[in-house]
Amino acid sequence: MKIIKATVHAVRFPLREPFIVSYATYPDMPAVILRLETDSGLVGYGEAVTDEHVTGEYFLSAYEILKQLLVPSVIGESPFDIERIHGRMDGAVSGNPAAKAAVDIACYDLMGKAAGQPVYNLIGGRAHDRIEYPRVLSIEAPQVMAEKAVRAVEDGYSSLKLKVGKGDPMEDVARIKAVRKAVGPDFPIRVDVNQGWKTPGTAAAAIRELEGENLKWIEQPIRMGDIRGLADVRRKVTVPVMADESLHGMEEFLEIVRLEAADVLNIKLMKCGGIYPAIHIAKAAEASGIPCQVGSMVESSVGSAAGYHVVMSRSNIQSAELTGPLLFSEEIGDLKYELPQVLLSGQPGLGINVDESQLEKLTVKKETVQ
Repeated sequence: MKIIKATVHAVRFPLREPFIVSYATYPDMPAVILRLETDSGLVGYGEAVTDEHVTGEYFLSAYEILKQLLVPSVIGESPFDIERIHGRMDGAVSGNPAAKAAVDIACYDLMGKAAGQPVYNLIGGRAHDRIEYPRVLSIEAPQVMAEKAVRAVEDGYSSLKLKVGKGDPMEDVARIKAVRKAVGPDFPIRVDVNQGWKTPGTAAAAIRELEGENLKWIEQPIRMGDIRGLADVRRKVTVPVMADESLHGMEEFLEIVRLEAADVLNIKLMKCGGIYPAIHIAKAAEASGIPCQVGSMVESSVGSAAGYHVVMSRSNIQSAELTGPLLFSEEIGDLKYELPQVLLSGQPGLGINVDESQLEKLTVKKETVQ
C-alpha cells in the first residue's frame, strides 16, 4: 500500500462562543485537514491545528508547508513505514510539528483501516476502560465563571478546567476561588495559566494564594522555554505543576526530567508531531515516574480522535482534555461524547466518519498533490 495522492484543506471551524486564553481570543478555529489516498483505495484523514504562540506555526503556513514540502516527501511511501515517514518529513523541513502531525495522523488512520483495527490496537491496545473529559471554561469575570462551573456540575461533568492568565494574577486568584466556592471543596479543578503569569516569582506568589483550594494542578504558569524557572516554581509551592507549552518533544522532556521541573506532563499531538512521537514521550515519562495527560489545541473530531487513541493505549496517560468538537457549531466528524466520557467507536482507523460535504463547506482554500 502506497500513498499516491493528497488533498490539503485550509478550514475555519465556527465556535459556539469565543475561546479566550491568556494570549489570544479566537472567534473561530483555523485548521488544516489532510486527506491522504492510497493505491489500494483507502482514504485517511489528518489534522493540523497551529498556534503561533506555541508551535510557531500559522494555519496558512502549515497549509503551504504540507502542500509544498511534507506531502511531496511522503508520496509513494507506505503509511506503515511511520519511522521512515517521520525521517523524511524531518529531512524536508525542521520544526512545524502541527503540520507533521497531520501526516502522522492520516497515516495511522490508513494503517488502522488497512489492518481492520482501531488505531489504539496498533499502539498498545486498551489500557483504560473509560476516558473522561472536563468542562473547559474560558477566561471571564469570576462570577460568570462560577455560574458556568455550577451549570457544568449540574450537567454531569466530572471535572473542570479553568483558563486564566490574562491580566493581574490576583484577579485570576479571585476567579479560581469563586469557582471553588461555587462547586464545593472536593470537585476536581484544574487550572491552566497558558504562560500568563510569566515569571517564576509572580507565579509562585499567585500559587501560594491558592494552596488551600484543593487544585488538581497548575498548568504552565510561566513562559514556555524557561524550564529552569518552572523547576523553581515547583520547589516553592505545594500545588502540583504541569508542563505544557514547555514540552514539545523529547529534548524538552529530558530537560524537564533532569531539572525535576514538573509533576505532570501535558502531551499534545500538535506540539510533538503526532501519534508516533506522543507514545514515545508517554512511555519515557512512565519510566521517569511522571504521569501524563493528552491536551487539546481545539481540534475537530479528526485530531481529537487521534489524541484519544493515544490516551486509550497508555496507562501512564491519566487524563485527557480533547473537547474541541463540543466547542464548534459546525464540524466535519462524528466523534461521540456522552457526559462525562468520550466514546471511541472501535471501528478501524480513527473510527470516525468525515462528512465530505461539510469539509467542503468549511474549506477556505484547498489543493491536491500527487
